[in-house]
Amino acid sequence: MSNNKPQKKELSGALKAFYGVADFGFNLTSSIESYFFNSFLTNLAGFSLPMVTMITTVSSTIDALVSWMYGAIINSSKPMKWGRYRSWLIAVPWLVPFLYAFQFLKIGDGMLSAVVIIAAAVLSHIAWNFAYVANVSMISVVGKTPEDRSQLASTRAAWSNAAKVVFSYAAPVVAAFFAGIIGETNKYGATAFAFGCIMAVLFFAHFKMFDGYEEVETAEQIANKKAASADKTSGMDLIRALLQNPPLIALLIADLAKFMFNFVLMGVATYYFTYVANNGSLLPTYILITNLFCIVGAYLSKTLSNKFSTRTTTIVVMALQAVLLVVSYLMYSNTMAVMVLMSIALFGYGITYACTPALYGDTIVYSEYKTGKNAAGWISGLQNVPLKVSIMTRGIIINACLAMGAFSKDIDPAQATDQLKRSICLGFMIIPAVALVVAVLALIFGFRLTKDQVNKYAAEIAARK
Repeated sequence: MSNNKPQKKELSGALKAFYGVADFGFNLTSSIESYFFNSFLTNLAGFSLPMVTMITTVSSTIDALVSWMYGAIINSSKPMKWGRYRSWLIAVPWLVPFLYAFQFLKIGDGMLSAVVIIAAAVLSHIAWNFAYVANVSMISVVGKTPEDRSQLASTRAAWSNAAKVVFSYAAPVVAAFFAGIIGETNKYGATAFAFGCIMAVLFFAHFKMFDGYEEVETAEQIANKKAASADKTSGMDLIRALLQNPPLIALLIADLAKFMFNFVLMGVATYYFTYVANNGSLLPTYILITNLFCIVGAYLSKTLSNKFSTRTTTIVVMALQAVLLVVSYLMYSNTMAVMVLMSIALFGYGITYACTPALYGDTIVYSEYKTGKNAAGWISGLQNVPLKVSIMTRGIIINACLAMGAFSKDIDPAQATDQLKRSICLGFMIIPAVALVVAVLALIFGFRLTKDQVNKYAAEIAARK
């Protein structure tokens, strides 16, 4: 038995057009960290490079170590009032603004300030990760076919990348506004609070859009466990969903490279334009142009996936991205050429960002076919692992490259050495290119699911039920 409201089957017009507005809010908020966290620590908070490395590494390592837990908790715990997944869209996002702001505040000096920043980073990420995982899990709950999942993933990616375009305009204006009120050092803390409030409101919008799509168990069903037995998963069920799923393992590797490409580029961009291009004023223009290309890529991803398959599209695009990055490195002193090449590469990121949730959806179908258990939340939650590991490695890569170039905040950008410029470009271009090559190989040899196979598995699952 289920609740009185029948479960909807077709995608609503609101979902087709607006699924992803919560991701818009999420990326608007998280972009503050992606673009400015490292430079906040070095240039505004005034921490030494070893202290910056400690802060970013400790916070991102803790974040990465717990990243697998969100999907497991959602999948294995008792569903809340509005469903196993949908409930999380309203339960935790409102905590984010209050926690996230402290990640960008300088409170005291030395270790006290570092501890506050680390704690704020870890706790704010825990709060938003539950909502993030539940939101992505809804793609598999709502999308009954590969086409539906592709539609939702494409719309989500377009909204997600649109956030970065808005960010390129809004963040400098909002940060400058708050700098005039609370000071230059803590301007990003206030900006983080303001954007976090927007994110919470937009997750509530998703909560409303998904009304009627997820079965909600009655109190009686939860009490006697009869209805919950098919969906609730044990620890061994979750382990089998991973270990008996080679396409999922290959996809996790590829996803790590995808996110590493994005986050390293975002984190190094400010250093590239300041010390290599010697024109920091170009950074907002770069953010705007590259993310416009991302939006176009995300919008076209559905067409490309339907024509060539999602797997093939992802492999080809990642290979082309790696080539573009290598060419950019060979021309790193030509700022305009770098901006053009990076824009095309980020056009590719828009495509792969849209494709991967649909690929995860395929692995969810494959897992249920193999194990007989629906592990949608667990597998969707595993998307957090490559994302968080890439954030952890981002800090290590950026600070290692800066140390290799003998970086100091006191360096006059006009006097930056060739050694520093090459070191920055190593992190900006070559390291992400190598990661993308590894991703291509993982998908070619490890992810062999076809659309016909997935449709066949889905039909057999439906027949079992």
